[in-house]
Amino acid sequence: MLIQRLTIIGVGLIGGSLARALKRMDATKEIVGCGRNTTHLKHAIQLGVIDRYDTNPANAVKDADLIIIAVPLGSIAKVFDDIRDALAPHAIITDVGSAKSSVITDAKQHLGHHFSRFVPGHPIAGTEKSGVTASFAELFQNRRVILTPLPETNIAATTLVTKMWEKTGAEVVNMLVQHHDEVLAATSHLPHLLAYSLVDTLATLEDKTDIFKYAAGGFRDFTRIASSDPHMWHDICFANKEAILKVLAHFKNNLAQLETAIQHDDSQHIEHIFTRAKTARDKHFERKTTFIVKPGGTIQGHCRVPGDKSISHRAIMLGAIAEGTTKITGFLEGEDTLASLAAFTAMGVSITQPLNGKLSIQGVGLHGLKAPKSPLYLGNSGTSMRLLSGLMAGQRFSVEMTGDASLTRRPMRRVTDPLTQMGAHIDTTGTPPLKIQNTHNLQGIDYTMPIASAQVKSCLLLAGLYAKGTTSITEIAPTRDHTERMLAGFAYPVKRKGQRISIQGGATLKAMSIDVPADISSAAFFMVGASIAPGSKIILEHVGINPTRTGVIEILRQMGANISLHHQRNVGGEPVADIQVCASPLHGIHIPQDQVPLAIDEFPALFIAAACAHGETILTGAQELRVKESDRIQVMAEGLQAIGINAQATEDGMIIQGGQIQGGVINSHGDHRIAMAFTIAALRAKKTITIKDCANVATSFPNFVTLAQTAGINFSHANL
Repeated sequence: MLIQRLTIIGVGLIGGSLARALKRMDATKEIVGCGRNTTHLKHAIQLGVIDRYDTNPANAVKDADLIIIAVPLGSIAKVFDDIRDALAPHAIITDVGSAKSSVITDAKQHLGHHFSRFVPGHPIAGTEKSGVTASFAELFQNRRVILTPLPETNIAATTLVTKMWEKTGAEVVNMLVQHHDEVLAATSHLPHLLAYSLVDTLATLEDKTDIFKYAAGGFRDFTRIASSDPHMWHDICFANKEAILKVLAHFKNNLAQLETAIQHDDSQHIEHIFTRAKTARDKHFERKTTFIVKPGGTIQGHCRVPGDKSISHRAIMLGAIAEGTTKITGFLEGEDTLASLAAFTAMGVSITQPLNGKLSIQGVGLHGLKAPKSPLYLGNSGTSMRLLSGLMAGQRFSVEMTGDASLTRRPMRRVTDPLTQMGAHIDTTGTPPLKIQNTHNLQGIDYTMPIASAQVKSCLLLAGLYAKGTTSITEIAPTRDHTERMLAGFAYPVKRKGQRISIQGGATLKAMSIDVPADISSAAFFMVGASIAPGSKIILEHVGINPTRTGVIEILRQMGANISLHHQRNVGGEPVADIQVCASPLHGIHIPQDQVPLAIDEFPALFIAAACAHGETILTGAQELRVKESDRIQVMAEGLQAIGINAQATEDGMIIQGGQIQGGVINSHGDHRIAMAFTIAALRAKKTITIKDCANVATSFPNFVTLAQTAGINFSHANL
């Protein structure tokens, strides 16, 4: 036990998150909360953040070993004054303020002889949300905490505060007071001032409605911090006044130089500034995210994974071109789906920002989209790129679509070739960017797909909405049918006969409500984890069990997995169920080829199941895996070999001999499913597994780390 009694004055985001983190690590026996709002303090007790509370600071700090001051900077002096005479002789005090000179001045003035046990501190962590309900234990993991102790600061006090922050997973560094305030003025305080000032400036313009209506993702990202607590930042302006004014003057000088360069058409100077800025940012911020996962553990409890990514994409796209308002719940708020949302916002569609998976779309009709003012940036989302290609081919304006480094390596001829047959004019080298010229005269075609691909099928169906005549697609094998189901839900007629799907152009989509089921691709990692870890039992709630997506269940069952479906029902045209999985010995199989298209995204997880199974598992007919976010056949084979499993890549699949997973270092090559697959492999490993380049996990499963930790996976490092 590090601290017997801890008092937190100001139980909000920072104070509440610190309390949660210390409770989880059993680092304190009792946490006392203090604040002015009794309702909030009672809620903190209900949430398990604090053990008791007192609205009187003097009473709250009685007999406390450590006191955390987590109130706005303008209130700290009064708190020091309120608690001074009630502090125990051994009590240690620290704070979390982002300006240190002013806090130290207040401490010297009001703490009296207790000042030597005051350790000035500042965690470099936070979100734009505030209050105890926004707090979470992982807030400080892999973040820095700066301490600015003075020569007279008690060494034992500094040591205790350092150990406390380290318990939360933070890295603690010491810094001189003046240097801290100058660094924070430049990296935190100035950006907030600029964001607040920019939004306020635009809000006073006459055409402010259109300015905010058509703001793209970059504007939202840049001004995101203007959603922070205004009262807190008001106090910071005065608490760190000198350092802020100094860096603000420097910024104004550079801005004036840029203004002059624009006025005088000084292209060289402008390019120099932009190039220097890009180089500096890329050097310091484009770091890779690493998972370090300890061996062992079991998967337990109830869990609802995020909404289905495929359905979330399609809900945005069809809702945007429907007549009326479409309301969505269960929306996956991942980077890929938000890329689709941003693209339609850029084309004039009014979409509310997602909140807890809920949003609404004011549809503009089949022909109501407007030309975006710049290329549509789709990040890492291949689904956005391929499906939008079909929609954009039918528009009466030209558009360019691009993405990040990974997306610009993905093959696109599988969609651009048949679109060209329909009459689209697309400039491409075979990979993004795609430049789709204004054609608006598409003709329906009869197309037999050479590969099983739901993205290609969906692209052509969306293009068929704008084509003259009938567009028919024949599949060589069943693929996910979310597009067909959702089109029918939007009252757009789709005909199916055997493997042939047909659509007639020119009809109208009518708005609907959509409840997005949990994504079976995300659930697959927990299904495999519970199957391979002895003693595991998990129930995955409200999972979509569309028959074109349940290959992972069938394959695992054939391998001996104990999987049962409960409370099966139909939600908005999609079948859903609660999936129970219990640990069970697995055996190797030759995976049936008819199941391959129905589990194409789940194979990274299934490869881990095969690695833990008795005997040999053989996969064939899965060459599509080589053109996903990575070459999943080659990358998974190399990763399995790195952790001691005999895995041989073939042209269209893999041969895996089940064995004992050891441990090792994995390069996920930026592929989110590779990273998550080797995370669950640690459940059966003998040693730690380190997985590099995991940042893209956020594209499909934003809260994967939190859910995995809750379920029983032993992360020791994960800085998503």
